[in-house]
Amino acid sequence: MNLFGPVLTLAAMTHALYLDNNATTEVLPAAMAAATAAMAQCFGNPSSSHSHGLVAKQLLDHTRALARAVIGGDDGALLFTSGATEGIQTAVLSALCAIHQQRAAGQATGILLLYGATEHKAVPEALAHWNQLLGLGLVLQALPVDTDGRHDLAALAALLPDTALLCTMAANNETGVVSDLASIAAALVAGTRRPLWLVDGVQALGKLDLQLARHGIDYAVFSGHKLHAPKGTGLLYVRRGAPFTPLVVGGGQEGNWRSGTENMPGIAALGAVLQALQRGGIFASHARLKALRDQLEHALRSAFPAIVFNTPLEHSLPTTLNFSVPGLPSKQVLDVFDAAGLRVSAGSACSAGKVQPSHVLVAMGLPAWRCESAVRLSIGLLSTEAHVLAACEAIARCGEALAALKAEAEPGWTVPVLSSPPDASALAAGTLHWHELDAFLSAHPTAQLVDLREVAEQHASGGLRHGHHTAVSAPVSELPRHDALWFGAGAGTAPVVLVCRSGNRSQQVAHWLHSQGHTTVRHLHGGLALRP
Repeated sequence: MNLFGPVLTLAAMTHALYLDNNATTEVLPAAMAAATAAMAQCFGNPSSSHSHGLVAKQLLDHTRALARAVIGGDDGALLFTSGATEGIQTAVLSALCAIHQQRAAGQATGILLLYGATEHKAVPEALAHWNQLLGLGLVLQALPVDTDGRHDLAALAALLPDTALLCTMAANNETGVVSDLASIAAALVAGTRRPLWLVDGVQALGKLDLQLARHGIDYAVFSGHKLHAPKGTGLLYVRRGAPFTPLVVGGGQEGNWRSGTENMPGIAALGAVLQALQRGGIFASHARLKALRDQLEHALRSAFPAIVFNTPLEHSLPTTLNFSVPGLPSKQVLDVFDAAGLRVSAGSACSAGKVQPSHVLVAMGLPAWRCESAVRLSIGLLSTEAHVLAACEAIARCGEALAALKAEAEPGWTVPVLSSPPDASALAAGTLHWHELDAFLSAHPTAQLVDLREVAEQHASGGLRHGHHTAVSAPVSELPRHDALWFGAGAGTAPVVLVCRSGNRSQQVAHWLHSQGHTTVRHLHGGLALRP
């Protein structure tokens, strides 16, 4: 009897609804075409003086001009990087070298390296790294934010006289909170000493009217893969007159500011995205994006009546929702959403694998349960009405599944920890890869597929079937109820193949069962995440 509604085949489950665009975005088809053309036809080195090199240099200059127009960079320098992290390192090194030179010349400088408390970890890590290497002894100070996640302007005004470098985001990657750059710029103008100013514009590119030159921003960094360009592409803006020290030296490319032969396929792809933005080809208006976000917000409120949104939507990007549901840890929500084909995250993708509350929400002073239960959902410029409607339907299924799970109050059995882990040969013997599954099931027609995912995950996905084999439901938290699978009459004669979402639970259960003498158990490597 099927307890979970219509059973989905593995092929049907591959149609995922991607809602994690703040982590990365799908590549614009025009960007893929531009990258391919750059490799096939425009493969010259832009530093070469012959015709092939001149054609490549024209592409380089054209993309740079497009980027300057999109960010409002006026006559500041604009160089291509591998991404925002490299840009941050370069900007921080440049600012700190200038401070070092000022001190050597006997000039007074600030003593604080001031950064927003909700900054991406790349910023304080870079500040600490270069501060230590240069032996400056400057003090790292987090600029507090209010409960809405916006910078505390009163605290900023008080700290500015002692600040040598200020680092702020244009928009936060976890919450989508938009910074008040105009007010920060005004505070810098009004202060007695103006520090250098670095802005992380990664999440703002293509979504906000930045106008960097108008705000007097010294450095700004951007990453192509957050805006439908490939990974490994980025931009660093340097205001005219701002101090600069190259991070990468060598052949003198990029006007001696960033050596190394330019990534022409990536730059061509980024140029295609920037051109589409200028022409309106992928530019979804703020109002259209907000309408899509509002649909998702309504679906979430309907599915989870007790939901709490962790930032006021009027101060947030129209692409981002960050929420918590009382009684539901973020991992549980993510597992069920993933089973339903919804790809979301628990916060920053860089730290999604770490078991710790969001530092962004902690800095906002939110209650511990909200910090530990936070889930981020983010659409992109290519998101469509049909995509969002399908996501809303899946969210409704997830709400039903999690409500049923809560009502059942699972016993919560966990896999016992083995006193000694299995050796390499035992690990290999118990592992089955997806490309081996069909042949294995054909050779063992009585084999049983066992779905170890929790009931809510199975409910949200509709269950699991592979070919003629319908999986038996045996959630890990309820595994003691299914002893007959391993130790009942006839157990041990027919192989059992364990399946879960990522392969972690199935591997743990397989190792434990092997230690109990059930040697015919296999687990599917990588779980459903690696299904073909």
